[in-house]
Amino acid sequence: MSALISFAVGLLFGLGLIISGMSDPFKVLGFLDPAGNWDPSLLVVMAGALALGIPAFRLAERRSTSLRGKTMQLPSARQIDRRLVVGSALFGVGWGLAGICPGPGLVLLGAGTVNGLVFVLALLAGMSLFAWFDRLYSRRRTRFLHRQGEKNVCRTN
Repeated sequence: MSALISFAVGLLFGLGLIISGMSDPFKVLGFLDPAGNWDPSLLVVMAGALALGIPAFRLAERRSTSLRGKTMQLPSARQIDRRLVVGSALFGVGWGLAGICPGPGLVLLGAGTVNGLVFVLALLAGMSLFAWFDRLYSRRRTRFLHRQGEKNVCRTN
């Protein structure tokens, strides 16, 4: 039953992206170009998403379990840090260059378009690069903290 619900929700989301024009890179690029031939119609889509999303998240924050009885797993981070800003900037630049973000990219892949395939391959490559850099950073940080701990132990003896 869970797979059927997930399929239905994904299908509804994909249809919403298609009907709203979010899966059309040219429409998205038109929205992102206020200095050129600006197409403000996606503002209505975003306003609708916010009108539904904000109350849904507020309701979800007050619950400990989902409607299906699963544990709620909402983000707990509230601070804006360098990692968030850099990631957001990279996402925005990619969206602005391609006119595609992940949801519509998957819709385009499912539709069998070359743009969708190239986008999803680039998305997977970017995710892999992030995972590699994150592991590298974590290892270096762990070694640094370990060395700092050794220095502090030596000073106290």
